Amino acid sequence: MGAKKTSDIIPMCHPINLVGVDIEFNMDYENFEIEIIATTKCVGETGVEMEALSAVSIAALTIYDMCKAIQRDIEITDIKLLEKSGGKSGDFVRGK
Repeated sequence: MGAKKTSDIIPMCHPINLVGVDIEFNMDYENFEIEIIATTKCVGETGVEMEALSAVSIAALTIYDMCKAIQRDIEITDIKLLEKSGGKSGDFVRGK
């Protein structure tokens, strides 16, 4: 839902017809961390990185909201684009 509502919560971000949104949670029990990875897809000539970043942000905020009563020092960190293909600006891979 976070990805679908991107244009409602980010000013001047136009609505995109998403054809797929996947979200993955990788648990690191030793360090008490959750890695959240969102993959978004659309048909057309636009990127969907804002939708992926919104999906991760909303998922992190949801986890925060559910856990804040028992763990008050939760941190949300390192939200970033890892990779994208297509769109006007072309392809991007972090670290390359």
